Amino acid sequence: MRALFFRPTKFILFKTVIRFRFYETQIAKLSCDDSELLWYLSKGLVKDARQVLEKMPSRRDAHGRVVDWTCLVTKYSRGGWVDEARVLFDIMPERNVVSYNAMLSGYLRSGRLSEGCRFFEEMPEKNVVSWTLVLCGLADAGRVEEARRLFEAMPERNIVSWNSMIGGLVKNGDVEGAREVFERMPVKNVVSCNVMIGGYVERCRMDEARGLFDGMVERNVITWTSMVSGYCRSGNVDEGYALFREMPERNVVSWTAMIGGFSWNGFCKEALLLFLEMKGDYGTKPNGETFISLVYACAGIGVPQLGMQLHAQLIVNNWDHDDYGGRLSKGLIHMYSAYGIMDYADFLFMKHSNTHSVQSCNSMINGYIHIGKLEQAQNLFDRLPIRDKISWTSMITGYFSVGEVSKACYLFQIMPDKDAISWTAMISGHIQNELFAEATDIFFKMRSEGVSPLSSTYSVLLGAAGAMSYLDSGRQFHGLLTKTHYELDLFISNSLISMYAKCGEIDDAYRAFSNMSFRDLISWNSMIMGFSDHGLTDKTLKIFEAMVQSGTQPNSVTFLGILSACSHAGLVHKGWEFINAMSDVYGIQPAPEHCICMINLLGRAGKVKEAQELVRRLPFKPDHAVWGALLGICGFGKTNPQVAKYAAKQLLEMDPLNAPAHVVLCNIYSANGLHIEEKALRREMGLKGVRKVPGCSWILVQGRVNVFLSGDILHPDVGEMLLVLFGNMSESQKESSTVLYV
Repeated sequence: MRALFFRPTKFILFKTVIRFRFYETQIAKLSCDDSELLWYLSKGLVKDARQVLEKMPSRRDAHGRVVDWTCLVTKYSRGGWVDEARVLFDIMPERNVVSYNAMLSGYLRSGRLSEGCRFFEEMPEKNVVSWTLVLCGLADAGRVEEARRLFEAMPERNIVSWNSMIGGLVKNGDVEGAREVFERMPVKNVVSCNVMIGGYVERCRMDEARGLFDGMVERNVITWTSMVSGYCRSGNVDEGYALFREMPERNVVSWTAMIGGFSWNGFCKEALLLFLEMKGDYGTKPNGETFISLVYACAGIGVPQLGMQLHAQLIVNNWDHDDYGGRLSKGLIHMYSAYGIMDYADFLFMKHSNTHSVQSCNSMINGYIHIGKLEQAQNLFDRLPIRDKISWTSMITGYFSVGEVSKACYLFQIMPDKDAISWTAMISGHIQNELFAEATDIFFKMRSEGVSPLSSTYSVLLGAAGAMSYLDSGRQFHGLLTKTHYELDLFISNSLISMYAKCGEIDDAYRAFSNMSFRDLISWNSMIMGFSDHGLTDKTLKIFEAMVQSGTQPNSVTFLGILSACSHAGLVHKGWEFINAMSDVYGIQPAPEHCICMINLLGRAGKVKEAQELVRRLPFKPDHAVWGALLGICGFGKTNPQVAKYAAKQLLEMDPLNAPAHVVLCNIYSANGLHIEEKALRREMGLKGVRKVPGCSWILVQGRVNVFLSGDILHPDVGEMLLVLFGNMSESQKESSTVLYV
């Protein structure tokens, strides 16, 4: 473990070496006379320093000498020799206000604010630059109220003073105060507006930023880039990209802002394509931030070869040496961990052990979990000197993913600081392992601990209630939401629509849909699928029309619901219209599931031959689901054993032990009087050991789930059930009836 992280002594030594090299660089910029003078000043040899100063070549007039000496003060202070600059300042025979400002700037630039303020108070003459320097120093140090008082006391202000005050307030989080000062400005320039826009963008207040942007007479590349970055940061990538395309000029920061905006919002392909376009913009070269965004884009797109190519380019061009604070190496570790290529990730992890962060360790943990190596993940987790909430939650989620519920619960129990995300991971993990009652108990314990559930917490619970048709539980969560949330967000509203639709309460689902102030594609699709599953074809088509009119672009899920609705209603002509419109109008390639809907639709209409032709004309190779659908419709209406044989042959070549295919083909043979073929097929099923999985039904009564399998006679109350159904029956009749009906 010692090799993985900095020791404090090593870190101090590292800082000393860096500082020495910095001073070496600064000394190299000095002339011989400047270096000699600096040496005397550093040793406190004032008399010798004065002699060197007098010997130095300078202009003949007094003003020229003051200018040269002042330049030396600035040069020394910027090089880090503030004390030497002060000694030089003290021995200067003549000074002016510029000299004083140079010394004041040296104090403030080096972070010696208290000395700078004392020096400011002692200055015999001050101008607007002096006041503005102290104003910036106070604001940079977070002493914003002192900066405000100083600003109000300034005898004179220029546009730099106003902009500095606005920038200081923005930097310290007081955007409203900055806006007030901005409104008071007698004259504003593009910098003033940029500072205010930057403040709004930082806090995702894009409406106010856009209002200011639209009212600007003059804009520069910083203005445009700030707006593009702000829209991307707030998640409105489309608006950001539209502004990016309107930019009259772009620089590397603009390109990087848009590439990063795509990458951080999950539009990884678009980020990579934009980078290729950037390379075609001659004169614009990528910087470190560009590559960091590209690394994360490659991680998100999930194509390891692409990420490796990018890494190779970084190495070949020595771009990996210019690693900004280790952020590039962190990105590469994240990328390889996301791919599950842990050998590469571990190599980089060990190579950059001096810049390790919790972020890199978490990437490694998630990478090991992703490929199922929980032991390695646990080993790394145990060795970490610092673990954050992400580390703990990742391990908990990892154990749930492999069914190790007890280990996940133990980790959660000893987790030192639990937040809403970790509680939600516990709830989701129990639901993932079909422990809905336990998940509900954890939810109520979460609330009793004073932790407010997230939208995702409710969404997970509502999704589980819908999947298992637990209507009562779903209603309870909805009631709790109504009491605790003034307004339901999009995420929760979509979950409510899905839950009620799956539980059979389509009217409640539509009520939740109607109450939404904003709907996204998921909202429309959930309602379309809900109406379709309930056989409400007219309402499905009306919702689709409303969706198109709202400007929401349908996707493949939308058409799956529409085609399913047409299949339920036998609307063959409409079905053909929609499946053709998918590719012709909306540019969506029909997938196997869409073709299955069309096969079912044609089968219900008795058009088995037409369905067979559809399968033969498919632009892709049909899978077992498509052949299974074609086989299934051969029993609709007029049976067609030739098509059934053909479909069954194709299906059983792909899946020889497919039980439903054998059963359907047997039933078709039986219905057509082909008993020899039926008997041969049943014999073949016996030889293969093919058995049909029994059907299953369940119902929740008083908190208890009652499960019924086809042919099940193990229920303790089966006798009373049969008595109610059939009256007085013999034992043999009961057994026969149980097999047939239960």
